[in-house]
Amino acid sequence: MIVELVNTGSELMCGRALNTHQQWLCRQLADAGYVVRRQVAVSDEPADIAAAVRESLGQADLVITTGGLGPTSDDRTREVIADLLGLKLRENREVLDQVRNYFEKRNRPMPERVRVEALVPEGAIILPNRHGTAPGLAVPVPPGRFRPGSSPAWLLMLPGPPRELQPMFLESALPLLRRELRPAVERVCRTVHTCGLGESLVQERVEPALSEFVRSGVKIGYCARPGQVDVRLTFAGPGSGDVIARAEQALRAALGGHVFGVDDQSLESVLIDLLAAKGRTLAVAESCTGGCLAHRLTNVPGASRVFVGGFVTYSNELKQRCLGVDAATLETHGAVSEPVALQMAQGARLAANSHYAIAITGIAGPDGGTPDKPVGTVFIAFASPERTIASRKFHPGDRQTFKDVTASDAMNELRRLAMENF
Repeated sequence: MIVELVNTGSELMCGRALNTHQQWLCRQLADAGYVVRRQVAVSDEPADIAAAVRESLGQADLVITTGGLGPTSDDRTREVIADLLGLKLRENREVLDQVRNYFEKRNRPMPERVRVEALVPEGAIILPNRHGTAPGLAVPVPPGRFRPGSSPAWLLMLPGPPRELQPMFLESALPLLRRELRPAVERVCRTVHTCGLGESLVQERVEPALSEFVRSGVKIGYCARPGQVDVRLTFAGPGSGDVIARAEQALRAALGGHVFGVDDQSLESVLIDLLAAKGRTLAVAESCTGGCLAHRLTNVPGASRVFVGGFVTYSNELKQRCLGVDAATLETHGAVSEPVALQMAQGARLAANSHYAIAITGIAGPDGGTPDKPVGTVFIAFASPERTIASRKFHPGDRQTFKDVTASDAMNELRRLAMENF
């Protein structure tokens, strides 16, 4: 089965918006057994949309478009595709009532222009929109119309806003695909997340351990991200689930404690769940990361089970006032030092009355480095009721990458310490 994705929007071409649909849809489709072979992004110009969709329909079993279903003058996908397929657009009374109801519930007048969203191509299946006004549309394309073959292709039109597209795809589009376009082969994909090893080192350990699985058809892929490396395992064929489960077991044995989760698990969610299971609480004290660590922890639903709070002590004055860092220690060793990191962790734990505390102090750059402490130098300290330890790390790069990698390093180290009952 050939699947292609066409993202529309001049804002994508101008670099004013990030194309998150490509990643999200490809992931959802792949997990369901529909692997996207090609994805393109085009402007809102009718000729560009028509050319991209025509090309995809000439070679794909399933074509999905995103964007261009709204009421404004640059929303042209619906009209362009209806014209391309030779289908008349007719106002659908049920859709129009849903659009009116959307505005009435919000005590807002319905602009007349919004009626265009109730225009539906003849023969199209309506995909309800619970979070907006423009419905999605699914259109069967007769065999032989754009490509040779005896089976029809399907064209799905999804709205642009992610908060509308994502639930619509999961609740309406995916069930339709499973009814009309079942994947011919069972396929399972598992992504294993690691931290603490570079991409090349991960590969050095993984490939010998999985050589037999590769010979049997398992495909391995690697993706390096700031602070972590993902290993993707894919197998298509009978018994895919069992094959991938055994391959994952061999991978975990090869990488040991560097594996922290799979698929949708994030490092922060794994840490929160681990500490919650142990009945431990956590506070943080950040300088150079400026709250990045606290931000990532509080992105996890239910983080309050563990995270009690944090301190962003960017200045030496606040390090002393809020965390009790000794002025003489700052004078002797400097703010970016192991003794200061240790005192920050101890102070944060006591001030927050938490079981654990993490402290971070370093040089994010691009200025401020010295020969002894170049830009990218960071000290990370961990405090528990029994002891306080610290380590020196080096994470050169731009400021945002420095923050993300340092936060990941800190969470991963606490994860490993907590497993050892630090």
